Amino acid sequence: MGSWRGVGAVAGWQTAASLCYYTIFAATGLVRDAFSLSESLVGVFLTAGIVGYTLVLFPSGAAVDGYGEKPAMVVGLLALAVALLGVSFAPSYALLLGATALLGAAYSTAMPASNRGIVAAAPAGSTNLAMGVKQVGVTVGSGASSLLVTGIAVVAAWQVGFWVIAAIAIAYALVFALRYEGSSGTGRLEWPELAGLGENRAYVALVAAGLFMGVSIFSMLGYTVLYAQDVAGASPAVAGGVLALTQVTGSIGRIGAGSLADRLGGARGAAIVALVQLSGAVVLFGLLASAGGSLALTVVVFVALGLTIHGSPGVFYSCLSSVVAEDDIGAATAGGQTALNVGGLVAPPLFGVVVESVGYSAGWAFVAVSTVVAAALLLVVTRRL
Repeated sequence: MGSWRGVGAVAGWQTAASLCYYTIFAATGLVRDAFSLSESLVGVFLTAGIVGYTLVLFPSGAAVDGYGEKPAMVVGLLALAVALLGVSFAPSYALLLGATALLGAAYSTAMPASNRGIVAAAPAGSTNLAMGVKQVGVTVGSGASSLLVTGIAVVAAWQVGFWVIAAIAIAYALVFALRYEGSSGTGRLEWPELAGLGENRAYVALVAAGLFMGVSIFSMLGYTVLYAQDVAGASPAVAGGVLALTQVTGSIGRIGAGSLADRLGGARGAAIVALVQLSGAVVLFGLLASAGGSLALTVVVFVALGLTIHGSPGVFYSCLSSVVAEDDIGAATAGGQTALNVGGLVAPPLFGVVVESVGYSAGWAFVAVSTVVAAALLLVVTRRL
């Protein structure tokens, strides 16, 4: 029987894991200054983390399906703390990229393990809401990392924020290992049967939508701080606050979307809510492309984008988990997250090149088009469910 206590434990773990991983997005301005990087090289720095994340997703998904989520979550969180320390001590750009890739690899346990944990722990009839609560851990972790990393950098070396976050992760990993029971797996480590998932048309359309969602989400994550500084004239601390605000409203959006999806019912309800959120994000990205500039407008638009584009992953993952068998949730999540990450691999460097050659308006127009494609694919999903 599911319980909100179990949901809370998984959500807490997701918060700690995201607190570690999303430091790289919060620290873009600091890293740019510390290593004298161009905007496109900042994009490569972000891509290194996504590459590590993507390459280990399917092995992580297989481990979760085979042995349950708890071992992967404990080991993954400890590995995130160690990798975060590696990023902070990197003496050169090349070693920074390597440490960032390891950070991403450690985070690969997050979605397969936490999604499986939520499906097992959610009270009956509340799966979408429980998934939204868990996904709030992503936005809360990301927002907190923005405040910690940029805030501490005002009064101390930028690396100190990384050390504080690593200590928090280690502490939670120990508590989680002692108090969380978890669900059992099949007892076998097997490579996911991708052919079977490929025959599920709703799942395939969701994965395709995830690719273009990844372009939009990671472009926004990667360049919110720099846009606020370079175009709106914000200080690094204020720019970090803008990113943190998007995560606050993203948390509200995820809970609200999950609750509404439960009322609409099942996977189709989740897909419809995500479609509405992405449609709103298209309008907001278009506004950035055509009328961005002032700090006040920047704050308003990014806060609204938190409700829409950042509020959509919860119902996306809930829908993804609902259209496959329970024993395939780890593998199915790995497939969906891989698609999101591939979009993230392409987007930050490409966005940086567009900004350097044309400007931010063209960059946000590119993101708006990607979001239109994602919304169109979600419309296909709603018709197949």
